[in-house]
Amino acid sequence: MSAYFVAQIAIHDELEYGKYLAACERVFNKFNGEYLAVDSDPQVLEGKWHHQRLVIIRFPNADDLKKWYDSPESQEILKFRLAGARCDSLLVQGKAEE
Repeated sequence: MSAYFVAQIAIHDELEYGKYLAACERVFNKFNGEYLAVDSDPQVLEGKWHHQRLVIIRFPNADDLKKWYDSPESQEILKFRLAGARCDSLLVQGKAEE
């Protein structure tokens, strides 16, 4: 069952966040991650939006997602994302295939 990394990101330091962006795709590709959406201007249908970016990345399963997130490579660049932005991130399980 697919698992999704969903992040709402409020960027406050473009330089630090840019260091993360320079390396993130290379890192998550090693763990079978695939961008599904990166949107800097999502349309708000309900509630309020206090972020500048929404990111959705699909992994084949939760184990792959966790291996990516906990990997030394990911943790090394995560410091740049967290220094440059406030991130509300989730692991969301996909629907079981019927």
